[in-house]
Amino acid sequence: MRRHAVIMASVFLLSVGSLSRAAEKWQGVDETVVLKIAREHGREARKPLIDTSEGDLQLFMFLLAGTAGGFAAGYCWRALLDGRKRQDDKSSVPRD
Repeated sequence: MRRHAVIMASVFLLSVGSLSRAAEKWQGVDETVVLKIAREHGREARKPLIDTSEGDLQLFMFLLAGTAGGFAAGYCWRALLDGRKRQDDKSSVPRD
């Protein structure tokens, strides 16, 4: 039983160590492509206007966008489903 625990701990520690090195080796698109092209054109990275990387601001912005999209879809529900424009009740009443 103890031997299995030692083997499992060894495998875990080796995998954690390799993951941290893999993160350094495989960078994202921003670091590899966008920054490279920006430097070629004489522009350096700068701090974003609204920093959403910390806290719940990014989640809150996603919530606001979903709410706005939900209201827009609800307002245009008939046009979305039927594929036609919304008609007013006055225009459907025949005139004398």
